[in-house]
Amino acid sequence: MLYKHISVTPITPAIGAIIGDVDASNDLPNEIISEIRKAFLEHQVIFLREQKLHPKELVAFASKFGDIGYYPFVEGMEGHPEVTEVIKKEDETINFGGLWHTDTSYLESPPLGSLLYALRVPEVGGDTLFANMYLAYDSLSEGMKKIIAPLRGINSAEKPDAAVTRTNRAAERPKDAETIKTISSHPLVRTHPETGKKALYCSRAHTTHIEGMTVEESKPILEYLYQQQQREDFSCRFHWEPGSLAFWDNRAAQHNALNDYHGFRRVMHRVTLSGEKPY
Repeated sequence: MLYKHISVTPITPAIGAIIGDVDASNDLPNEIISEIRKAFLEHQVIFLREQKLHPKELVAFASKFGDIGYYPFVEGMEGHPEVTEVIKKEDETINFGGLWHTDTSYLESPPLGSLLYALRVPEVGGDTLFANMYLAYDSLSEGMKKIIAPLRGINSAEKPDAAVTRTNRAAERPKDAETIKTISSHPLVRTHPETGKKALYCSRAHTTHIEGMTVEESKPILEYLYQQQQREDFSCRFHWEPGSLAFWDNRAAQHNALNDYHGFRRVMHRVTLSGEKPY
């Protein structure tokens, strides 16, 4: 794919690209926004380095790509409610999002994408892994594709391994989520509304079982799908620096924030884009 206004350098053949020649703090013209969106759809996650973004500028940049969404369990920043602070403190051993997942898939209409901006990161560690869910689906046999085509997964915010990762921030800035539905049924195979491609849509973090089956009956199928989702040859690894900005497609990618930097503080700002009900 040709780009006239930005540079696009893939990280791996599977997923991820570095975007250059862009200052996200500017009011970018439509032709540049269009090319960034093309790169986003082509590579599922894109990264911009050496950015200087005030929360207001981060929200303004994000809004070029969709309506601003929300995170249901943590209040946004004071004065900037659209921005969620993603922090791990020096004395904490649990990090936010430290397992394979796609953001808030337990919502009836999960987010289109997420943007994460790094303010403070450890010198070593704290990388994030991303994986291509198109490739995870394409890797399945035709027989398995037929089996899972009509199946739906039940996704819950209360699956323990994921729920514990938000405990610290939710305790500091709790948000009333009683009126928000945080358990939803979604197809195990979703069709991307923009590319038309099929992607695996389940995760170890949020999918509890297959609709119409027990947890035990679901386990063999889901465990096999998780293994395909987490294959190294379908992934990339991103090392954060202060000023790094990542923008990923929750409809076609999963991510895992590595928790290998105990004793160090990591501070990020996240903005979520509203999405549609998977089909």
